Amino acid sequence: MIVKTWYGVRKSATLPTSNMAYNFSLFKTEAKKIEEWLGEEYLGIHTGRATPAVLDKVQVEAYGTKQPIAHVAAISVEDARTLIISPWDKGALKDIEKAVAASGLGLGVSATGEGIRVSFPELTTERRGALTKVVRAKLEDARVSLRREREAVWEDIQKKENDGALSEDDKFRSKEELQKIVDETNKRLEEVAERKEKDIMG
Repeated sequence: MIVKTWYGVRKSATLPTSNMAYNFSLFKTEAKKIEEWLGEEYLGIHTGRATPAVLDKVQVEAYGTKQPIAHVAAISVEDARTLIISPWDKGALKDIEKAVAASGLGLGVSATGEGIRVSFPELTTERRGALTKVVRAKLEDARVSLRREREAVWEDIQKKENDGALSEDDKFRSKEELQKIVDETNKRLEEVAERKEKDIMG
């Protein structure tokens, strides 16, 4: 910093305080999307207990377009291992039955005339172990996506420093803030995975 004095011009030993800061709003949005993605993926892993949420990702071909099953039918719990799907339009019954059967969820499907009965098979010890591995694999996918987003942000922070948009101090403060967001997100991802594992293991 250049300072004018009565005896001329000299360099100040004290640098001005920087008010620059990196904007993490976009990164936080992406981190939130990763959390939501993991939660949605876990909905497709049934735990042996009947819950309508398992069918959230099932798309039904009806009225010339694919729609979420909840848009064409009511879903209710009959008992601990059975759902009943009641189509708004009985003409869509076959399409709904076909969609659930082809969903890959491993559910039993049978038409009742008025609706569709969806049965959740009891999980064996072997199946529970296999599903737990799927939960961990999905968690790792989410972590990899988060690391990829983190690297992109860190590169942007360094570029902004090189361009003069951030000071060196701002760069390192931003790096610490970035890691804090990553750590907090990873903690929430782990908590989601642990809850799903508990559901699977009963």
